Amino acid sequence: MERKTNLSASKAYRIPAIIMIVMGLVLFFPAGSLRFWQAWIFWIGISALTLFITAYFLKKDPDLLSRRMKVKDQENTRKPPAFFNLFMLGYLIPGLDFRFHWSAVPVLLVIAANAVVFLGYIFIILVFKQNSYASTVIQVEKEQQVITTGLYAIVRHPMYLGMLIMSLFTPLALGSYWAIIPFLLTIPWTVIRIKIEEETLLRDLPGYKHYCLKTRYHLIPLIW
Repeated sequence: MERKTNLSASKAYRIPAIIMIVMGLVLFFPAGSLRFWQAWIFWIGISALTLFITAYFLKKDPDLLSRRMKVKDQENTRKPPAFFNLFMLGYLIPGLDFRFHWSAVPVLLVIAANAVVFLGYIFIILVFKQNSYASTVIQVEKEQQVITTGLYAIVRHPMYLGMLIMSLFTPLALGSYWAIIPFLLTIPWTVIRIKIEEETLLRDLPGYKHYCLKTRYHLIPLIW
């Protein structure tokens, strides 16, 4: 059943368009060349999936898109130490790597890594289908309920699992070994972010404590 919202198509597509433009600049400007073929595979794939998310959920669940557009957490919400945000440098390094020939990642490994990145993104899309409240910010809404089925029956934070998969394979997808170093910071960033989010959920979301007792693992089955 389609949901009605005040979100217009122009507003819904504005952020994906900005993301595509900024990503293109971040990837190709450091490379100094449009021959950065690894970036083309990555950029086209991520852009296509991002546009699919926008088109699909604008029709099926526009409320989710509205939540995804929020960028500010609830007041007094803690954040991971700023140092861990340096993982963002990982998006700049592959272009420099391409320009100065620092790495020689095999073509098959680049293609395989891109496939894993895209599968990680598709995994996140499945999370969105199962949880309309999968927001970019830490918040609990009045109508929000605990999701206990599907991917949420396996781990408590499947969206972060998909994000982590994407982040860790992005360097190889872009043909850079050196970019792996900053992207490793996504691991502690994710762990800290989950702990902060769970503080809010345990405090404000009815039934979440019982859900935690039933679904033990935060992120990776049998590990954590």
